[in-house]
Amino acid sequence: MEILVACKMQLTCFVILLYLGFILIRDGSGLKCSKLFDALLILADFEVLFDGITAYTVNHPDKIPPAVNMICHLCFFLLLDIVLYGVFLYFFHKTVGIPKDRFHYALPWIPVGLAWITVIATMNRVEFRQGTYTNYSMGFPVYITFIVVLVMCLGSLVLLLTHFSDIEQDKRSSILICVITANIIAILQIFQPEILCSSLAVTLMILSIFMNTENPSVKRIEVYHNEMITGFATLVENKDDNTGGHIKRTTAYVQIIMQEMKNKGINKKKLNREYVQCIAKAAPMHDIGKIAIDNAILCKPGKLTDEEFEIMKTHTVRGAEIIMETFAHLQKNKMFAEEVYKIAMFHHEKWNGRGYPEGLSGEDIPLCARIMAVADVFDAVSAKRCYRDAMPLEQCFDIIRKGRGTDFDPQIADVFLDARPKIEEIYNNLK
Repeated sequence: MEILVACKMQLTCFVILLYLGFILIRDGSGLKCSKLFDALLILADFEVLFDGITAYTVNHPDKIPPAVNMICHLCFFLLLDIVLYGVFLYFFHKTVGIPKDRFHYALPWIPVGLAWITVIATMNRVEFRQGTYTNYSMGFPVYITFIVVLVMCLGSLVLLLTHFSDIEQDKRSSILICVITANIIAILQIFQPEILCSSLAVTLMILSIFMNTENPSVKRIEVYHNEMITGFATLVENKDDNTGGHIKRTTAYVQIIMQEMKNKGINKKKLNREYVQCIAKAAPMHDIGKIAIDNAILCKPGKLTDEEFEIMKTHTVRGAEIIMETFAHLQKNKMFAEEVYKIAMFHHEKWNGRGYPEGLSGEDIPLCARIMAVADVFDAVSAKRCYRDAMPLEQCFDIIRKGRGTDFDPQIADVFLDARPKIEEIYNNLK
């Protein structure tokens, strides 16, 4: 009973974290889960456990050998630093991205490693003080731990604020509220070390990640949603004698174009993480309107008559209508509904204004539709269709080159042509 009184906050946090782990084990099978979060959750469990142990040992020096008390505090300090640093890295990976080379991947671990070494080397300078309500630890290793805690908590907050647009719209508020609250708790702990509430900050950080990005129930809904979109789009593609390869290839081409545009600094502000993910999900729906086109026209082996072509052109408008009527209300993220509508509606517009359905030109054409146009045309001419054979790849790239500034946004066309090796790799793997 005495232990429960001394460690009630830590025990509550420990039970919460254990329950999160139980949910991941129970419901996370078959899902692609973050190994970093799995490690964070395990480390957070141990951090909270040692926080509870030290809350007891520091108040019972007559019952606990000094060496045991010192070791427990050392474990707590090290675990607190590594967990909050891991949270910072998790948010970094989710916003900025994971460094590709080993050097830049390992570089961020140097500061926490130095902090660990300093804490271990100075543990003989730790002090145990008597407070008004409870005993607590102070001294040089505690100051180092506090510095790391404060830097990591504030760093996570600054990172999220500076990359606000990279966070999905429906998740921004809850993540920021948890992180801001964790910062307040960390500051209170530093200026009022007697309150011993650091585990609450850790638990809030882990909860914010779990609720918004790692919850198996949410992930499963997202998987089902993506599979529904891909399956429905493939069904439509099968109408005009395709096997679904068109969807996979065009989506891959769109992703390559967006990544290369970001690398070259083109529309970098617009092409944030959320937008890129949104367009990748929306791309398979670009020809959804073909479901409303008669098979006699859609699968006609010869050239379409003028009247038939006018009917074929209506697939853009019909696609936009289908999306607004059927899919818009199924997605919490408004950006998805807006962008998938634009892709379906405007992917046949041309840079010079001679496209359809509205004859938009230049940058009046939504960016997503301009990107989709290049990917769609390239795949249309490079794949076999019911009315013709596939064109040679060199000729396909020439079509994009000649259409630069007339049919296609010149910057996007250039990006596509510069990425030719990657495009050819996709073509060869998915043809």
